[in-house]
Parts: sequence; structure tokens; C-alpha cells
Amino acid sequence: MTPTGTVPPPTPRSRRAWWPVALLLPALGLLGWWWGGAGGAGSEDVPPDAMPTAEAPARNGAPGMDAPGRVPAGVASPGTGTVLTAPGPARTPQEQEREARRKLWEQRLERAKRTLDTYLAATRYPPESRPGREQPDQMDLAEPERTRPLSRETPDVQLRLKQDRVFVVGDEAVHFFVSCEDAQRAPRPCEVVSASAHESEYMTGGRAESPVALTFRDSGANGDTQAGDGVSTGRFQPSKQGFPMSSGTLRVSLQVRSGKTEGTAFFDILYTPSPPAMFTGQVREALEGGSLQLYLGIQVRKAGRYVVAGRVDDESGEPFAHVSFNEELREGPQEVRLTIFGKLVLDEVPTFPLRLRDVEGFLLKEQGDPDRELMASLRGYVHTTKEYAPAVFSSAEWNSEERVRYVQELNSDVEEAQEQLDALLAEEKAP
Repeated sequence: MTPTGTVPPPTPRSRRAWWPVALLLPALGLLGWWWGGAGGAGSEDVPPDAMPTAEAPARNGAPGMDAPGRVPAGVASPGTGTVLTAPGPARTPQEQEREARRKLWEQRLERAKRTLDTYLAATRYPPESRPGREQPDQMDLAEPERTRPLSRETPDVQLRLKQDRVFVVGDEAVHFFVSCEDAQRAPRPCEVVSASAHESEYMTGGRAESPVALTFRDSGANGDTQAGDGVSTGRFQPSKQGFPMSSGTLRVSLQVRSGKTEGTAFFDILYTPSPPAMFTGQVREALEGGSLQLYLGIQVRKAGRYVVAGRVDDESGEPFAHVSFNEELREGPQEVRLTIFGKLVLDEVPTFPLRLRDVEGFLLKEQGDPDRELMASLRGYVHTTKEYAPAVFSSAEWNSEERVRYVQELNSDVEEAQEQLDALLAEEKAP
């Protein structure tokens, strides 16, 4: 009698009944290996596009699938647990091609509209009357300042170089400022060991011919703003220091020392010994065509194409507009017209009166190097306008033959893309 709760051991009859099954299982496994690998087409022989995936179903059906190799909608994908949705009906090659063409023309239409809008926005004001915010780098006369390592071996010692002008005309002088600092911009000892001015090497075939020695001091004199502040200042007047007839780029080369570190640096200026024209400083203003015109007097010695630029601030001194002139002038007394465009005034809403400042110009040369002859600049404020009510200015956008032509071409691009897209959409809707 078997104790309660104990499972009786299998009888000899039970063992004899299971031994055929035990032999049958390895045989079935061997048959499956032969059919799927050695005796049939193995996975290595099945092309990738025939392997069972969600996009490319298996060749053979399987229980639980509503079509060969396809999992019914709402059934979890084997091994992933992800519920697959039923794919839509297969599209014909013609439908696929039509959809690709439609997407292409949609992109072209978007690009054509964006190009047109960008061009219209960029050309609503004339090139010679632009917002100051659009080109902040042009709203002041060039007074470049830069830093660079004093030497490659000690990059933590920085050399700071600044000059108060780049363009020098006639008897004008330029000041150079040199100082040293560490990586945190803290001042370091700085000494200009030597300095010399000469024509730029590219003008003399790589040779620094006839250098003229210059002196840099930190004494509070000759352009140096404060004695002993660590900033050494040099003054260079080309007409009186060896270059009365030179025209083009002049270079000032330096040897600088900070502690035990030494290095070299240079400054460049563009020099014109005799200006081709001179500003008289006289300005008259007039309202014409809904814009404010400033006519600046100029005495022309050499006829040719002149480029003149000025800056306009509002009453508070806030930069407002960059104005320019680019036209041919004859010899003798002339006027340069600087336009403050009406729509620009209405859009930017500056406070009146407006003030013209820092006017510079040059004669553009068709050949030769340098490509220009400089005029002496009018530095500081040159003219203050009257006060005007907004109603006197025109809200019309700038227009020209060139702008009309470009807008027509860009509109044609938009229309062509729209027509192509409409035709494809109509073709898709057709039965």
C-alpha cells in the first residue's frame, strides 16, 4: 500500500509504453534538420527579399496567418510583442511614380515661393539706402582691433593690436596701439623693441625696401591716451616720414617683447598721397518722391566713378541707416546725392532730426593696383536734418528695371511649379 501523498514509481509497463516516443523525437529533429538545412534550401540559400519580414512575408503559410506570411491586423508579431496593422493595398508602379513627381513639385513650389519672398524682402529698399541693423560692420569707420599670440611657443601671451584708421590721405596721420595680456585678458608687461614702416612686400616683390624707423611710447603724448597704462602708441604720417609719393599699401612691422617672450606683428594702411576730390562739407536737403535727399558738396579734381558712403543716426544717436552713392562725376564742383528712403523711415520709425556722420569716399580705378584713390573722410557729425512728419514719406517699395525683371522670373518659377502640381493632383483624382 502506497503512503498517502506519495507518487507511486512508474511500473515496467509505463517505461515500455514511452520508449518508442523517445526514439521518435530525435528522428523528427534529424528530419527537420535535413529538410531545412542539409536536404532542403537553408537560410543561406534564401534570397534576402524572400525572408519573412513585415514588408516581405514568408513563402509558406503558417497557422494563425490570414495570407501566406502575413500577420492579421491586431496580432502581435512573433518574438517582438508589437501589434502590426494591416498594410494598405499595393500601389501600382504608375501610382508610385506619380506620387514621387507630386512630392518633387511640392518641394519645387515651396522653394520657388521662398526665393521670391526673400528677394522681395531684401529689395524693398534701394541698395544705396539700407537699414543700419542690416550691416552693423559698416556703421563705423574702419578702426580694426585684433589679438594674436605673441609667439607660437607661448600662446598664453596675447598681443592686442589696434589702429585708428586704415585709409590715410595726404597729410593725415594714423596711430597704432600695442599691448599684451594673458589668456584671461589681464595686462602683461609689453615693450615694442623696434618698429619700421615700408611699402608692402607684395608691391616690392617680397622686399621691405627703404624702411623708416618708428617710435612707440607709453608716455601720454603723440596720440598715447594715458601714460603708464601698458599700451604703447606709435604715430605714422606717411607724407612727412618718407612716403610722400607712395600710393598703395604701407606696412608697419614690429618686434614686441613681454617678459622673456618675443614676437613679431604688423599693421597695414592704404595710402593716397594726393586725393582725387575733396568734400566741401556743405549739405543741402530736399524732399523728393517721398524720400529725403541729402546733397553733399564735392570738388572733383579727377573725373570718374566715385563711391561715397555715410552713416545716419537718429536724434538719440542710435544708428539708423547706411547711405551710399556710386556714379560718374565730372571735374569741378559737384553734388553727391545720399538718399534716406521714405519706406525705410516709415518702417524703422527713427526719431527726428536725423544726423549724417562719418562720410568717406574714393575714386574707383578700372585698372591698376591699388584699385582706388582715396578722399579725406569727414569724421563725426556732418549735418543735422530738419524734423519731418511721417505723412511726407512714401510707403512705396523701391523699384527698378532690374527688380521688375527678377520678380517676373521668380514669379514664373512659382507659376510653373503650381501648374505642374495642379496637373498631378487632378490626375490622381481622376477615376
